[in-house]
Amino acid sequence: MENTNAALTHSHTFTKNQKWVIASTSSGFALENMDVLFLSFAMSSMIGQLHLSGGAAGLIGSITNLGMLFGGIMFGLIGDRFGRVKTFTYTIFIFAFATAMMAFANNITLIYILRFLAGIGAGGEYGVGISMIAESFHKNQIGKMTSVAAIGGQIGAILAAITAAIVIPHLGWHALFLVGIVPVVLTYFVRRHLTETEEFVAAKKKESTTSAVFKYMFSSPKLAYQSFALMIMTTVQIAGYFGLMNWLPIIVQKQLGLNVSGSSLWMISTIIGMSLGMITFGSILDYFGPRRAFGIFLIASAAMVFTITLAHNTISLLIIGAIVGFFSNGMFGGYGAVISRLYPTEIRSTANNVIVNIGRAVGGFSSVVIGILMDNYSLTVVMGFLSILYVISFITMITLPGLKKMSLKRA
Repeated sequence: MENTNAALTHSHTFTKNQKWVIASTSSGFALENMDVLFLSFAMSSMIGQLHLSGGAAGLIGSITNLGMLFGGIMFGLIGDRFGRVKTFTYTIFIFAFATAMMAFANNITLIYILRFLAGIGAGGEYGVGISMIAESFHKNQIGKMTSVAAIGGQIGAILAAITAAIVIPHLGWHALFLVGIVPVVLTYFVRRHLTETEEFVAAKKKESTTSAVFKYMFSSPKLAYQSFALMIMTTVQIAGYFGLMNWLPIIVQKQLGLNVSGSSLWMISTIIGMSLGMITFGSILDYFGPRRAFGIFLIASAAMVFTITLAHNTISLLIIGAIVGFFSNGMFGGYGAVISRLYPTEIRSTANNVIVNIGRAVGGFSSVVIGILMDNYSLTVVMGFLSILYVISFITMITLPGLKKMSLKRA
């Protein structure tokens, strides 16, 4: 389906509405990721102050992921039924409110409840935001635009690190979460400047959302395979990100005997690599199509994870980390572009949220698997596990008939 608004702008000049769409989604993803990462920076302080066990602390992240899955399904359906713009603001408000309320949480039960709510909002935001982009830009711009929005999430990570470094030492971890209320301001600008696209308004009149989800995602073996295959690919994407990025500094310290200081430098280097990878991947996808883009990055990811064994000092680690981040996380924005092209307007936000959040829920356990492998096997085995995951994703990708039919190359 071709959006009337987007069809006007297969050019280098964006309309005012397009600028607001990309600004709003990038900002939303940045603020969401900032709020989510507050937990990582505050965790050690929370464990010490509330006397949490390792299991109880680890469960906080798992509950957040479950909330993302629940919120993704719920708000995906709401977004497809009632509108992208209103739903997008609702999701922002929920994760902002739940994050800010963490400032008053002094027991683990309340923390679990609030993190589940934050997950609901964060999980719901993704598909709705991606759908806004897909319905506002020409089909040959979607890959780059979804990647630009994904870069917003990386900016959010930097903001989280800077804010945590300033707030926690002086005001404590409770005050850090209070900053989470800031995204509510974004909802005002979204409601004021964005309206539903003509494509969505026309599509919502055709059939009910729930019947459309079954019809376009699971009603035939071919469609069901496509949906589950994309879930496998997003699972590998999330598994590689969390497994590799969470453990890489520890892996190098333990296995190679390096003293990796300056975690801020490590984060900045990795985020720069990821951001460059995202914009590069989006451009390749738009010009050459998804099969070539995913093929290059998946094979490169499978090979590049082994370069970690070549790190012999902090400088080489920072460079290798940036390169691995370039390929392994550069693909993230591409999933939204592909899903938005494979599924019609009627279920676009639901399809994006279901597929990506199932990947988050399952792939998030990779850090546990890598931890077990580190305790029992060598670094080569750990890297081999990650490499095999990327190969599985590559094989899955080339079997998807929908990707073969996509013609995204610019005229």
